[in-house]
Amino acid sequence: MRAWRRSGAAVVVAAVIAMTGCGRDDSGGSQEAAPPIAEGKATGEITVWAMGTEGEKLSVLADDFMKENPEAKVTVTPIPWDGAHDKLATAIAAKQTPDVSLIGTTWMGEFAKTGGLDPTPADLVKKDDFYEGAWDTTVVDGTSYGVPWYVETRLFYVNTDVATRAGITSPPKTWEEFKSAVAAMKSRGGAKWGVNLLPPGSAIGTWQSVMPFVWSNGGDVATDGTFTLDSPQAVEAFAYYKSFFDEGLAPKGLPADGLEPAFLRGEIGAFPSGPWHIGVLKEQGGADKFTLWTMPARQSATSFVGGGDLAVFKDAKNRDGAWKFVAYLSRPDVQTKWYKTVSDLPAVKQGWDDPTLGGDPLLSTFGRQLEDAKSPPAIPTWEQVAAAIDGETEKMAKAGLDAAEAAGAMQQRATSIGTGV
Repeated sequence: MRAWRRSGAAVVVAAVIAMTGCGRDDSGGSQEAAPPIAEGKATGEITVWAMGTEGEKLSVLADDFMKENPEAKVTVTPIPWDGAHDKLATAIAAKQTPDVSLIGTTWMGEFAKTGGLDPTPADLVKKDDFYEGAWDTTVVDGTSYGVPWYVETRLFYVNTDVATRAGITSPPKTWEEFKSAVAAMKSRGGAKWGVNLLPPGSAIGTWQSVMPFVWSNGGDVATDGTFTLDSPQAVEAFAYYKSFFDEGLAPKGLPADGLEPAFLRGEIGAFPSGPWHIGVLKEQGGADKFTLWTMPARQSATSFVGGGDLAVFKDAKNRDGAWKFVAYLSRPDVQTKWYKTVSDLPAVKQGWDDPTLGGDPLLSTFGRQLEDAKSPPAIPTWEQVAAAIDGETEKMAKAGLDAAEAAGAMQQRATSIGTGV
């Protein structure tokens, strides 16, 4: 899934949380450790749900797994991303889940809080094998409820012709250098806009562009269960983001033919996005027309980490087989094969040792950024909180709302929504 979207299943999830308080203490933390997994090869039927392209192609890896585990049968059911959130919530409530499923990283807090996910067996997969930011997407109240399967992070795609005309010879390292580079791409590089910071089509998902600035400035969505969207660090980051619109460096809307054509024409100098845009731009004839910049630094140079996690359900009929399949998908060689199959970036660090990834200058830039990438808090109400951030960010960008006022409104809305813990 390329950008997590809000879902109407929030009400369903809230109801499930209310009904499933067993096995948890008053603070919402897990009271139980994951039982060990039986030694030996996997056996029996293992049912799997996977969404989008992953669901369509997972049979490639499932076939390999069954060759190594001849007494196991993996049955993969492809699920469309649209409606997947509701389908998972309903399955958990009805105790009619598959054994294992792909779950969007920003959904983990919701589904873990229902009590429907099985804690990750520490004897089977190791936290240190994964990128820290990716592993953190599986952790709710200190307990991991899955493993990262594939990852994505955000970099700035930069039109090389525009950057060359602007006299930019190396990627900017700081906020100040980034602002100067963006201004130069407009004033000297010939771009109508130095950078685009709004997602194509709508404001949904704007938080994925603005929160890296907050994180890089030492701010966060919440600290110790309390929202901090109006902290001085957050307000300063929102003001920095807003300044690109105030100074005419970023558009408030895109050309009718879309982001990519305008970027390749040189009308837009740069834009933030994930690894999928490499293929999109190449398909549109732009293979040699762009480069990548990592996030500019303030206190840090932190980007957003997303992707997909694999989780085993408490109601799994074949728990041992499910976790063994998850562990298989986490092997570095399998992660590399998965990249070559569907272009999903490995969540396991050793998966990047393959020259297909580590030797590619574009992909290796994503690998470097993954060393400093962060996800939003794993709370059941994240989708509603994200909507609040999106709405106020759009007001800053398009209507000129003061950054402090926007931050205050985000904080008020988030606090009224609560963390769901």
